[in-house]
Amino acid sequence: MTPALLLPGSLAALLALVIPLVIHIARRSEQVPTDFAALRWLRQKPKPRSRLRFDEWALLLLRLMLLALVALWLAHPVLFGAGDRTPVVAMVPGVDPTRAPTGDVQTVWLAPGFPPIDQPSPTGTLPVASLIRQLDADIPARVPLTIITPQVIEGADADRLRLSRKVDWRIVPGVMPAPRTLPVIVPLLSIRHDDQHRGGVRYPRAAALAWQPAGRAATIDIGSLDAPLPDQRHLLIWLGGGTMPDRLNRWIAQGGTALLASDMQAPADKPRALLWHDPLGVPLVEAMPVGRGRLLRFTRPLTPATMPVLLEADFPAQLRTVLAPAPPVPARVAAADYAPLTGARAYDQPPQDVRPWLAMLIAALLIAERWLATRRNRGTSP
Repeated sequence: MTPALLLPGSLAALLALVIPLVIHIARRSEQVPTDFAALRWLRQKPKPRSRLRFDEWALLLLRLMLLALVALWLAHPVLFGAGDRTPVVAMVPGVDPTRAPTGDVQTVWLAPGFPPIDQPSPTGTLPVASLIRQLDADIPARVPLTIITPQVIEGADADRLRLSRKVDWRIVPGVMPAPRTLPVIVPLLSIRHDDQHRGGVRYPRAAALAWQPAGRAATIDIGSLDAPLPDQRHLLIWLGGGTMPDRLNRWIAQGGTALLASDMQAPADKPRALLWHDPLGVPLVEAMPVGRGRLLRFTRPLTPATMPVLLEADFPAQLRTVLAPAPPVPARVAAADYAPLTGARAYDQPPQDVRPWLAMLIAALLIAERWLATRRNRGTSP
């Protein structure tokens, strides 16, 4: 452990140590002269020299210690390297807690907050990889770390674990709570257009064809602006200009997602967010909420001259990401293939604050000082 002061300039408060010294010296000089008539017939003699002497040494020392501790408290003393050195055992939820080792170890669940093992096993989806990295950063260096995990881990990420210490990686029987996975659904696309925007239909239609799995025929609902609107399960591309029709506004407000042409007037009172821009940073699609649905709008006409991304190979994937966000990335991995590697840097541990202990000592000395200063058998107090 290494002591240190975070605010060493506060030690200037040690100058206040002269205050009790002055008080005790002043108390000795409180003398009232009394004249006696017979003293005038005595021959004057030189007065003996008086030595500087302090009375009540116990009270003086208490006050000096009290002021010195207050100055030290203001300097914010800390201790580096004073963390708990007890070995840590982290158990991944899904493991039988009775498999926890006994002895002088600290056993916790690998969950947010790292609750002790005597609490119920956490449930739900857990970012296991992030929690392992956080645990490695939170405990002091050279503290042994053991992780007990089932055969299959839910909550891994694409990066292989690399920690600052060698981990005792134990694989035991057990099943982690599996996250709820949604099936991959190909978006259903509907297109409504007028004669002026007929040329732009080819680009979203080609993108919808690229979304289909191999060997599966695409079903794309294409019609004029006065054709009936689909249900809210479809993604709607509305290629028409002017004011947004009331039926389209109601369709979006009921939970639909519609992408409008650039010359369609969108509501001006809605907050807008940029969803897509080209490599030069030029905005391509903006979004705004309408009721329970999403209103998207192109910021440029659907022509290769104004929007070159229409001819790029990744246009279908980018359009799908804008209309329907991608499902979460798989996070399941075999525990045997996910054992942490070493070589990561060790994180500096926060120092331990000593001020709470100093505050208790200051309070005890203050009580003792007040008792000595106010006791009955004491003379005039300074």
